[in-house]
Amino acid sequence: MNILMLSSTFPYPPNRGGTEIRTFNLLKYLQQHHQVTLVTQRHERVADTEVEELKNWVSKLVVFPLPTEPCQTGITTFLGKVRRFTESLAKATPPNVLYRYSPEIQAWVDAYVQAGKCDAIACEHSVNEIYVRPEFKNSLPTVVNVHSSIYGWVSNHLAMGASENPLRDRLYLALLLARYEKRYCSKFSQIVVTTEDDRQQLLKLCPDASIQVIPNGVDLSVFPYRQGEPAGYGLIFVGDMSAQHNIEAARFFTIEVLPQLQQRYPDATFTIAGGRPTTEVLNLGKYPGVIVTGRVPSIVEYLHQAKVCVVPLRTGLGIKNKTLEAMAAGVPVVGSNRGLEGLTIDGVNTPLRALRANQAEEYLEAISRLFEDSQMRSQLSHNGRALVEQEYTWEKAGQSYEQVLKKINIKFK
Repeated sequence: MNILMLSSTFPYPPNRGGTEIRTFNLLKYLQQHHQVTLVTQRHERVADTEVEELKNWVSKLVVFPLPTEPCQTGITTFLGKVRRFTESLAKATPPNVLYRYSPEIQAWVDAYVQAGKCDAIACEHSVNEIYVRPEFKNSLPTVVNVHSSIYGWVSNHLAMGASENPLRDRLYLALLLARYEKRYCSKFSQIVVTTEDDRQQLLKLCPDASIQVIPNGVDLSVFPYRQGEPAGYGLIFVGDMSAQHNIEAARFFTIEVLPQLQQRYPDATFTIAGGRPTTEVLNLGKYPGVIVTGRVPSIVEYLHQAKVCVVPLRTGLGIKNKTLEAMAAGVPVVGSNRGLEGLTIDGVNTPLRALRANQAEEYLEAISRLFEDSQMRSQLSHNGRALVEQEYTWEKAGQSYEQVLKKINIKFK
């Protein structure tokens, strides 16, 4: 097949964030068997060398610039926000989607489809749905790989008190987001999500939609199983440290959990590993035993140096790459319901693959249990790795994605 893939997020290198990782690994798999034309947008952090390297993974790469935000101050800024909000309501489209929208990309996509140059369109992340016209569905397969429900994401942040702008988000939730997801879902032949929770969320809005769950995966060559267990009482949390849900998780663990743990284990350390740490995150490095690394050359090396990986997320939907990668690396995981979302890690007839904790006291007990019990650490290490090998490789995810495209492509022949 000739597949047109749309990704406003530049998906290389595949370690900047979850969207980049998922998009790159799926296109990498599809390119092995099909011709993939990738249309993407380049932001200021993308180097020329990265553009050249990405060309090696696709049949054709088409790069457009991201729109630039006009400089505004005072009343101009306020009026601009009002204008964007009004426009969003009128078009039933969130401001971040409208901001990234490129008329040049739209014209390119329209011409490409009209010329019959593709057999299917794959939108990587719902933000790219804007380029798919409703009538496209009548002539060729169209897939949107949602990554996570925007309606569900905003609802979760509001419910957990983690929204940066609660008034704005309540307005969007009530007036915009349900309409938006219902509208764009109706344009596509097939919808793909990462967890059953997201599938159920979208089915509430679009009961007739065809929705398939394809979880994230891990490149096992990049995250090899560790050869030995480190000494000491090292803990690690991994993520993009400019993302609000990761910032909140790091603060929660540093302030509410770590001091109690250090009363039992004075030598316990907590490494916060990930790029773009905000000032709020950097300030956590002032706490005893806390190390803020910033971006590191190899996350897996830091994982291998930790006795336990914690995933103390309290907000955010979807399956978490950071959890799967820690399991693949053989590091025992203690995570919240959000951190372990989409994974079967305990229960009847299920090997124990991670420990669950949501409150500070639960983290304290679970981590202490692992620090004291080498047999349990070994059990979680082996079972976590086995789960990833069986269910969560990018090869398996790519095969599922390819089957979705093939299945709907057959209907148009």
